[in-house]
Amino acid sequence: MAELSGSLTGLDDDERVIVETAAGFAAKRIAPFAREWDAAKHFPVDVLREAAGLGMGAVYCREDAGGSGLRRLDGVRIFEQLAYADPAVAAFLSIHNMCAWMVDAYGTDSQRMSWVPRLATMETIASYCLTEPGAGSDAAALATRARRDGDDYVLNGVKQFISGAGSSGLYVVMARTGGPGPKGISTFLVEDGSPGLSFGAQEVKMGWHAQPTAQVIFDDVRVPAANLLGGREGIGFGIAMSGLNGGRLNIAASSLGGAQAAFDAAASYVAGRKAFGESLIDESTIRFTLADMMTGLHTSRLTLWHAARALDDGAADRVEQCAMAKRYVTDTCFTVADQALQLHGGYGYLSEYGIEKIVRDLRVHRILEGTNEIMRVVLGRSVAARFTQDQGALR
Repeated sequence: MAELSGSLTGLDDDERVIVETAAGFAAKRIAPFAREWDAAKHFPVDVLREAAGLGMGAVYCREDAGGSGLRRLDGVRIFEQLAYADPAVAAFLSIHNMCAWMVDAYGTDSQRMSWVPRLATMETIASYCLTEPGAGSDAAALATRARRDGDDYVLNGVKQFISGAGSSGLYVVMARTGGPGPKGISTFLVEDGSPGLSFGAQEVKMGWHAQPTAQVIFDDVRVPAANLLGGREGIGFGIAMSGLNGGRLNIAASSLGGAQAAFDAAASYVAGRKAFGESLIDESTIRFTLADMMTGLHTSRLTLWHAARALDDGAADRVEQCAMAKRYVTDTCFTVADQALQLHGGYGYLSEYGIEKIVRDLRVHRILEGTNEIMRVVLGRSVAARFTQDQGALR
């Protein structure tokens, strides 16, 4: 049986099948090649399409358009298993799924039926284009502009740090059609090969070597008005933020899978390594460290699953739950991976053990899909609003 990230305890038969399928695929088609892809900076599109053949290309899109029709809870379990084999590959697949869901959830019937089947099979790979060189965390200040011209829109601007840039077939692009602020933003579906669409040089990154990252540049790119997602202007910022709720969960799940792999490797290493005449795992400080790491993984999984259920249920606090899970899980799991490297001593710093790759890959999860500082802003505003309201009610 394939190695699993975490436990199957408490899952029903259908949930077990989903987790075991993802784990089996990851163990066979991803894990044996992860370090090779990392070293060669190879983007394994063929393997991603194999995953899509098992239903992982449009995990929570509706079945009538070719999606798998699963829950967010199923999704985070899938991405954890994939990340156990390779966080970089899992993270890219999570971004593609975020784009597919945005088209499925907000697209017109024509847009859904045109794009979702291709996204589900990953015949077409999708990239999410929100961040700009001058508008990172302040996404509502984006400057890329879309001007209506007859039956088309003409796009001009630059998007920064775009995963899949140059390899994707579809770019889900947030651009300004109106005035300043979030209400002036719309979302467009831009096909690869559109005249005026180009890409910057591939970024040289600390981690995530198995997926391309570059600028996406729009120079009078003409997009049919039929490619305005949802068919109307001014709703793009809401679409982008709704997509990020699920994206934050999946990035957290990718951190969890990577950290679990690092923990398992570290526990195995110290159990077999001797120092001063005894096994390292018999040293109390080592056991204390493992205990803290195990607790961090367990609480991360509980937090993540709770937030996924909140998103599935449309809970009133789903935005806060997703932000909390993203902040807590990515911070905690990066610490677990770093502790796993420390337990390996000097060997942890060598690429052949695979731990340093996990540390490099997990580091960016604390930045993307909204930095963890922004997650604190989201949560802090929620607390302030609640207690300000409570105080007002007491007056």
